[in-house]
Amino acid sequence: MRQARAGDWVRIYRKVISAEERSPQIPDDTRATELGMWVKGTIQADGDIGDHVEVVTTIGRRVSGKLIEVNPCYELDFGEFRRDLLDIGTQVRGLLKNEVETDGK
Repeated sequence: MRQARAGDWVRIYRKVISAEERSPQIPDDTRATELGMWVKGTIQADGDIGDHVEVVTTIGRRVSGKLIEVNPCYELDFGEFRRDLLDIGTQVRGLLKNEVETDGK
C-alpha cells in the first residue's frame, strides 16, 4: 500500500447518501447505488490507501473520507468516437456559413 504523508496532495472518497436513503423517484439501477463524491486536497496526517483521513481543499474546506490516491492526476475521457457527432459539426458549420452568406447579400 502507498502511504501519504501529511501535506501530500491526495484524492478521497466520501459516501454522501447510502443506497437505502436514495429517492424513490430515481431509476432502479441508480437507486441501488450509493451516492458518493471524490475530493482532492492536502492530507492532514499520514495515512495509507484505504484509511479514513481528513483533507483540506484549495478553498479551505475540511473533508474526511477514504484515501483513494496520492498525487492524483487529471484523466479526461470523452468516450468512444461517434461519427454522427463529427458529421453534425460539419453540417452546422455549413449551415452557419450559408446563413452568413445569405444575410450579407
